[in-house]
Amino acid sequence: MEKQRRPEWLKVRLRTDPNFRRLRKLVDELKLNTVCTEARCPNIYECWNAGTATFMILGETCTRRCGFCSVHSGRPDPGVDKDEPRRVGEAIARLGIRHAVITSVDRDDLPDGGAAHFRDVTNAIRSHAAGCAVELLTPDFKGRVDALDIVLQAPPDVFSHNIETVPRLYKTARPGSKFLGSVALLEASARERDARGLTMRIKSSMMLGLGETDDEVLDVMATLREAGVEVMAMGQYLQPTRDHMPVTRFVSPDHFRRFADAGKAMGFLHVEAGPLVRSSYHAEQHHPALPVISSHSG
Repeated sequence: MEKQRRPEWLKVRLRTDPNFRRLRKLVDELKLNTVCTEARCPNIYECWNAGTATFMILGETCTRRCGFCSVHSGRPDPGVDKDEPRRVGEAIARLGIRHAVITSVDRDDLPDGGAAHFRDVTNAIRSHAAGCAVELLTPDFKGRVDALDIVLQAPPDVFSHNIETVPRLYKTARPGSKFLGSVALLEASARERDARGLTMRIKSSMMLGLGETDDEVLDVMATLREAGVEVMAMGQYLQPTRDHMPVTRFVSPDHFRRFADAGKAMGFLHVEAGPLVRSSYHAEQHHPALPVISSHSG
C-alpha cells in the first residue's frame, strides 16, 4: 500500500518551554517512564508544556506485540519495582498535577498482571498528593477474575481500558487480546461501580485509520455504551515505524465531529474525538464531577 501524505491538520508545532523542560528533568531524575515518550504521542509538547503527563508503570517492556504500538516488547525483568509507587506519587506532588493518568505495559508474566501495582500507585498518589484525581488506564489482565477487584481496592476516579479498534482487526492489531474480553472488563468495572455506589467514570478509547469502516466504528461505540462506558476518546492512528500497521485513511476533523455527535446521541457523557486525540488527551475534563448515569443505556 502506498504511504499516504499526512494532511495539514496532523502537523504539530514542536515547542519546549520551561514547563516542558522541568517535567523532562523530573521524570529523568525519578527514573520514571511516560507513555508520552514511549508511545510517541503527538500531543507531548502541548501536554508537557502545560505540566501534564501520563505515567507508564511496570517497566518499559511489554509482553505483547500489538501491530500499532511502538512500546518495546519482549521479556520484562522479573517482578516489579516496589519503589515506583513512591516515585510516581512524589513526581505528581512536586508537579502540582491535579489529574494524574496512570497506564502500563502488559505484564502477562505476573500472576495478577500487575493489578496490585496499580492499586499501590493509586494509594501512593493519594498519600503524596491529596485531592489529585486518579485515572487508571489498565491492560485487560488476560481475563484474570480477581485482577479488577485488586485494582478497585483503591478505586480510581476514572477506570479506563482501551478497546483500540474493531473486532475484525484484532488478529493483526491486538493479537494477544480479545475484543469481548476487553468489553467484559469494562462492563464488570461499571457493574462494580454501581454495586458500590462509586462516582468512578468508565472510559475507553479507539484509533481510526487501521482499516475499519464507519459502520464498524459505530457498532463498537454502541457495544461500549451498552457495557456501561460513559466517556470515549477517538483519534487518528499514526504509523510509528515501517514495521507497524500502515495507515489506511486519514479521518478529517469534520468526520471525527460526526462520530462525537453520534456518541452523544447514544448516551455517552463525553466523546473526545479528533485527529490528535489520544486516550489521556484532556483527561481532566472527564472527571466524575459529571452526573452519574447507570451502567447500561437501556
